[in-house]
Amino acid sequence: MTPTNRDLRDEIRDYWSDRAATFDDDPGHRIDADMVAWQELFRRHLGDAQGRALLDLASGTGEIARLCRSLGFAVTGLDWSEPMLERARAKLPDVTFLQADAERTTLPSASMDVIVTRHLVWTLVEPTSAFAEWFRVLRPGGTLLIVDGDFVSRNLLGRIVQRLLPGGSPDATAAAGAARHKDILSRVHFSAGARADHVAGLLHAAGFDRIDIDTNLAPIHRAQSAQLGWRKSLLRRSEHRYAISATKPLGA
Repeated sequence: MTPTNRDLRDEIRDYWSDRAATFDDDPGHRIDADMVAWQELFRRHLGDAQGRALLDLASGTGEIARLCRSLGFAVTGLDWSEPMLERARAKLPDVTFLQADAERTTLPSASMDVIVTRHLVWTLVEPTSAFAEWFRVLRPGGTLLIVDGDFVSRNLLGRIVQRLLPGGSPDATAAAGAARHKDILSRVHFSAGARADHVAGLLHAAGFDRIDIDTNLAPIHRAQSAQLGWRKSLLRRSEHRYAISATKPLGA
């Protein structure tokens, strides 16, 4: 076998890079009719923006950056995938987007008032070191907001709804993508699913306090329902999805 310096993080970056061209076609990623519901969720946890410096980790095509800019934050986006960043920069030319690994940002200590991330935590290779890094980058009194979920384990309703989803044989490209996703998922820290209490415990160990687990994402799910269709909408509501906000103590 030929020696290689590639690791799991490289594979994760390349997987999302290959999905960049069609990423916004998925209503689960693109923020459209659900914008107001997302704004309400972010205001609930972050308060008024007041021009605070906000870092959008794993910013992808810039949807969360677009949301946060609409709220009045001074937004910086960060992603490791250049194809994702190309789309984010085209969408938001007045926002700064940086290329870096979200687990190793290289940003200055205490440089951000707010850090937000959507659907990143479940892919983390080393969440303990990632949360320590985010703690370092936040200013004392700053807020971290995580939006994520357990997309692996299913409750009874989820298993029933999944059986109702249209079947059929996927084409070769879709099948290869699914196989890559499954392989990557099997090797990340949260391979069995990113449960909110597990994530919250790791945040506490990293030094965060005032940790709030919020599972009231129903307004977002309702706003997405017309685009998703009733089967996928019901499946989404059956999943363990949540927002977690946490604060870096003032004396830290």
